[in-house]
Amino acid sequence: MKKHMQFTAIGLLAASVCACSDSEPVLTRHDWSDMEYFASQDADKQDIFYKPAVGFVGDPMPFFDPVDNDFKILYLQDYRPNQAYVYHPIWAVSTRDGASYQAMGELVPTGNAAEIDAAIGTGSTIYHQGTYYTFYTGHSANKANTGGINEAVLLCTSSDFKTWTKDRNLMITGEAEYDVNDFRDPFVYRADDGSFRMLVSTRRNGKGVLAEYSSDNLLDWKSEGVFMTMMWDRFYECPDLFKMGDWWYLVYSEQHNAIRRVQYFKGRTIDELRACTANDAGLWPDSHEGFLDSRGLYAGKTASDGTDRYIWGWCASRAGFNTTGYRDWAGNLVCHKLIQHSDGSLTLGEAPAVAKLFGEYSSIADFNLEGDTHKLLPRLGYVNRATFTVKTSGREDRFGISLARGNDSRKYYTLMVNPEGLDRRKINLEEEGPDGSGFMPDNDSYLFDTPADGVYNITLVTDNSVVALYINDVLCYTNRIYGIAMNPWSVNCYGGNIEVSDMNISK
Repeated sequence: MKKHMQFTAIGLLAASVCACSDSEPVLTRHDWSDMEYFASQDADKQDIFYKPAVGFVGDPMPFFDPVDNDFKILYLQDYRPNQAYVYHPIWAVSTRDGASYQAMGELVPTGNAAEIDAAIGTGSTIYHQGTYYTFYTGHSANKANTGGINEAVLLCTSSDFKTWTKDRNLMITGEAEYDVNDFRDPFVYRADDGSFRMLVSTRRNGKGVLAEYSSDNLLDWKSEGVFMTMMWDRFYECPDLFKMGDWWYLVYSEQHNAIRRVQYFKGRTIDELRACTANDAGLWPDSHEGFLDSRGLYAGKTASDGTDRYIWGWCASRAGFNTTGYRDWAGNLVCHKLIQHSDGSLTLGEAPAVAKLFGEYSSIADFNLEGDTHKLLPRLGYVNRATFTVKTSGREDRFGISLARGNDSRKYYTLMVNPEGLDRRKINLEEEGPDGSGFMPDNDSYLFDTPADGVYNITLVTDNSVVALYINDVLCYTNRIYGIAMNPWSVNCYGGNIEVSDMNISK
């Protein structure tokens, strides 16, 4: 893949006022070996981690289309600003590999302000007997217009995945059993007994639950009671249920601000899966629960082509296009591949097709770092992929990867890998430099097992400000870091000794 070496209009202005080591303007200079920092902006187009030309991606709803033999990723279109009370129509893209996307535009418009789907929320799609069924959330702008109902499950159908018709005869609400204000995110699947099942995120008596419904025809639905209780005061958004190998999984996004990331439960059977939260007395189901990424990925849901299963979520943009700014709702579409381990645990890895987007690479000679040192590396473009190996000399050694860095950087951003005891490692996003604030509290740590041999095989993919870091098929860390393009980066040692080898950077 060729790097985009042009600035946007904003980026041009920002770059033109940066300091230079000579009298020649920045934009006409070709030798940037001085490693100064430049203020750069994202390009208009983002290639790997998709963003529409206008607005941002919210809550992906991936679906493998057996007719076209590709993935259709429906999502909530976030315009910014959105129209008051009427927002988030369903748009879509298609992809065969999770690396390249074809825009499909708007599929399902919102209703008007007086209708139950004045605003639209997450749902899911299923194909049956020549018809596509998309179940989605309707969110009322004014409950007075909808009989006191704030949220409901609605349906639209299509024969070609292009033209969709809303079925106003189907509306499932929580009136009888559940909370009418929290009743959303329907997920529909085909059960082993041939029936269709639906999970809905809701509350009963003030406590979060996943409600279950059944149907023989996708039109008439019967309540089956609570599928799973949500532990403590948590709320499981965007549920996704599937079987992979010998295990059943429930992937969901935890709404609680103290967590706010994609998680999962696992069980050998659906009954074992349902029982993961049966004990709500404070016992954490350690052997049945896991995390899939950092807070940089949210609203993740999966789809499989029968061979591989991928997860799509959104990486939030930041207020003011500032790495330390407040996380916006919605951002870029991010895809990772699910990796299943022998104990049933899940991790995320790079979608294989991403690597195929890149052609030539530049090699960097092996180097060692000792004590508190770093090696500054050549400038990155807008879209980059780097692979390399870090070997630590001991379990206490700390290292990191810094982006948006230069010799004169007042602050830059580091993916820091720290020891957490003898057998665990954690990764943080930290703001370093003379003006840096250190650990960024709204970026959680991600824990993983320390490799016994001290070898960390690393893949780093950046698309403008979206970053995905992969280590040893056991860690995926997605985040948002502005100013990567046109700037150097570094590998850092914070004590001890590390060996860096086999580094290849996309041209």
